[in-house]
Order: sequence, then structure tokens, then C-alpha cells
Amino acid sequence: MYSRKKIVLCCIFSLALFSVVAVVYLDGSLKIAELKNETDRWLAMSNWFSPRNAYSTEGPKGVSLPQWFNPSARMDVHTLTSWSAPIIWDGTVERSILEEHYKRKKVTVGLSVFAIGKYLDKYLKNFLTSANNYFMPDHNVIFYIVVDNLLRVPLIELGPLRTLKVFQVQKESRWQDISMMRMKTIGDLIESQIRHEVDFLFCMDVDQVFESYYGVETLDESVAQLQAWFYNANRESFTYERNPESAAYIPYDEGDFYYHAAVFGGTPQHIYNLTRECYEGIRYDKEHSLEAIWHDESHLNKYYLRNRPSKVLSPEYCWDHKIGLPHEIRNIKLSWMPKAYGEVRNK
Repeated sequence: MYSRKKIVLCCIFSLALFSVVAVVYLDGSLKIAELKNETDRWLAMSNWFSPRNAYSTEGPKGVSLPQWFNPSARMDVHTLTSWSAPIIWDGTVERSILEEHYKRKKVTVGLSVFAIGKYLDKYLKNFLTSANNYFMPDHNVIFYIVVDNLLRVPLIELGPLRTLKVFQVQKESRWQDISMMRMKTIGDLIESQIRHEVDFLFCMDVDQVFESYYGVETLDESVAQLQAWFYNANRESFTYERNPESAAYIPYDEGDFYYHAAVFGGTPQHIYNLTRECYEGIRYDKEHSLEAIWHDESHLNKYYLRNRPSKVLSPEYCWDHKIGLPHEIRNIKLSWMPKAYGEVRNK
């Protein structure tokens, strides 16, 4: 038995800590998937990741805002919201202070992403490869990958401090339903597993790629992402849901920013609250034969109107290169991949 464990440990070291935990998510339950014919693709070990002893409800405080954030460093953009939450732009953050703080706390950050249907083949490998390089370097990270076909998940050699966990869901018939059911699935996974394993969680779309360091300056209790096409727009032009009968309805004279559902984050408790409220809004609309204009994103914007985020990320953290490169965009962290809706949204 001892020699067997020793061999396994040597294999893990030689694979640069590559690890995968495959899980099937069906009917609200979580079961370990038996991948008997995939031993050459998957390395599965029990107790590879020990669950956290306590569910972290502590917000990312501990250092005062003036210690790590300088809103005056960027006079060309808005760096504070009307409720005094920081808007993170390149040059506004003293990263070394935050790095020291979070390394001392030994935080673990989760990153969840859905890759369903043709999105899996077209985007997942680039997303994971770039995330492995740039997302929270030198910190513990767990990637939570939700797919509809375990056998098509690409093999990625992970760096140190990184773990990959794969969940399978049944594919919805319409891409709109896939997008909206994401909220329920994330909430269910947080409740059953994620809340025991991470201190912070980000949820991202798969059709994106990391371009540079995406680090601990983004961590907070509730984190929202400015939509790249609307960060300079007035709220009357925001594409909120304008139907008063919808649960996502926002009047023209209300709203702070237009937030992008491609990126949102915070503590597991906050993300759980967000996903549950968005799902309840989606369910209400479906029961009344309604569908918000931008689906889950419309409900996310309604949630942030009622529950303002404690931190906002500038469009540098989710940029679309089709816009060009305005002078205020200095350091792109994450960018949109070219959209291929005709290809990936067709059966």
C-alpha cells in the first residue's frame, strides 16, 4: 500500500500537479462520474482537495481602501461610484499590499465557466489555458467547469496551486435557456460544494480569453463588471429590460451602470444570493410567458440595482477589441473572443 501511494505521488509531481475531479450534475444531485475508459485523459484521486473546515463569510476587508486604492491616479476616468465603491482601472491599485494580505490569508479563489454544445469545442481550451497562466497567479485556484459532454473536455496541464473540477449537465434545447439556467446551476453547486472550498468565486463566459494578470485587486464581497460597449454611455441608452411586467424591469430614470453578465464575482454567499434572485426572476417571467431582452444579464442588472456591488471592474477586465483601443484602456486583462453565433448556437 505504501509503495502504491508513493508511485501515485510521483506521477502527480511529474504531471505538474495536473488534477481533475469529474462530477455529474443531474436532477439536483452530485455524483462522482465513473470514467473507466478515460484513464489516459483523466487523473482522479479521492481526497485530492480537502474541503474547507469553515465556510468563509468574511469579506475581503482587512486593509483600508486608501492603503491599496488611489482614485486620483486616473483623472481621465471615473474611479468611484456614487456609493463610494472603487472602480478598478489600471494604475489605481497598489498590488503588493493586496498580494501580501491575501497570501497571508491563504485564500482560495474559484472560477466557474459553462461550456455547452459547440461552445465547448470552440472556446474552452483557450479559456482554460489562458486562465491557468493569468488568473490569480500564485494563489490557490479551483476551476469549476460545467459541460454537457465529459469526453470532449480538453486535457490541460495545470500549474501549481490549480485544481480542475468538471460537472456535467443536461443540455437545454435553446441557447437562451442554457444561459438562464446557468444561474440555478451555479447556485446549486455553491450550496452543495463550492461554499466549502473557496473564499471567493468568479463566474465567467467561456468565449473569452485572458490576456494579462487578473489578480487579487478584483476580489471583494460583491464584484460587478462594466459592459465594454456601455461604460461611457448614459443610462437612457442602457439595454435594460423595459417591460414593466417583467421581473427584470428597470425604468428609464433608474440605473447606475450597465453590467456585463460575462463576469461577476464575490464571496460564495453573495453569488448564491445573486443567482437565486436572478433565477427567481427568470422563473417568474417564464410563468407569465415573458423573457427579458438579454435573458440572465437583464436579471443581473436588476439585482445590482437593488444590491449595489462593493467593487466595480473597469472594461479593461472584459474588453471587446472590435471597439478599438481608446486612450483610457491601458491594460486589457480579459477580452471577448470573436463571436460565432451562427456556428455555436445552431444544433
